[in-house]
Amino acid sequence: METGIDRASPGGSDEVGGAPVVKLVPPELIQRAQEGDTAAFERLYRLHVGRIHAVCLRMTADPQKAEEATQEAFVKAWHRLDQFQGRSAFSSWLHRLAVNVVLDAKRAEKRRAGEPWPADDETASLPRDTRDPGVRIDLERAIRSLPSGARTAFVLHDVEGYRHREIAEMTGRAEGTWKAQLHRARKLLREALTS
Repeated sequence: METGIDRASPGGSDEVGGAPVVKLVPPELIQRAQEGDTAAFERLYRLHVGRIHAVCLRMTADPQKAEEATQEAFVKAWHRLDQFQGRSAFSSWLHRLAVNVVLDAKRAEKRRAGEPWPADDETASLPRDTRDPGVRIDLERAIRSLPSGARTAFVLHDVEGYRHREIAEMTGRAEGTWKAQLHRARKLLREALTS
């Protein structure tokens, strides 16, 4: 497995509208990887790295942190392959693992800073320059500009399709917290995209 992010995956994932589309994974490939076949795992890596990196980047808004989270997710996947039982798609299992890696990193970062997670975003706003009418801003940039808790809620709920209950279970925070964070995210995005 390489250390960098490989978006040029021959025979791996394609892109449609800039978003990686993961092809179906043959069960035999997963089984070979579970038996310790590193070539099979490398193939799984190449099939999924684009999508995993994309979700990590959306959640962290930081290319370096996203790359670290992507690599950590694949390291954890290698060590936990025996836990994959095929009750869901492999891509769903891997995606959930990556989301948890990012959430764990955010919790650790907040603990080190002595802040509760998610931080209270009610007084946070987008940087001033993104509200200047002369500045054109696209959705990805607006998402990256969101405060951490609001960005996490928006990416997990509106982009990745998790329900509020699932987000609450993953993070150990109340469902109402994530509903409020999502409301805040949508409001900030509307302001950023209409100014």
